[in-house]
Amino acid sequence: MNKREKGSRYEEIAASFCIAKGYRLLEKNYRRKTGEIDLILQDGRTVVFMEVKFRSRTRNGFPEEAVNSAKQQRIYRTAEWYLNEMHLPPDTPCRFDVISILDSRVEHIENAFGGF
Repeated sequence: MNKREKGSRYEEIAASFCIAKGYRLLEKNYRRKTGEIDLILQDGRTVVFMEVKFRSRTRNGFPEEAVNSAKQQRIYRTAEWYLNEMHLPPDTPCRFDVISILDSRVEHIENAFGGF
């Protein structure tokens, strides 16, 4: 399985996990010139921009540690594109979450990093 296929597999796991929690899936792999957002979901009125990270072991750190400040900046810029494209008002509640998958354990980190 190549890296892209593996990423898609874990994004599917994360999407199913969120849907089971009552979230509504809006987009998968939303790509623009500024970057990519793995999942965009709706939690009540809140738009959730979700990064999915997987590791089979912690030798290289925990999955969520891979969402560094540079990655966060790319996600912010791409989220702005999404909000503008969808013509959502500037006061739309937004949140930036991470789904961390370590081996087979799924952890949802709400508000994993700040917003706009």
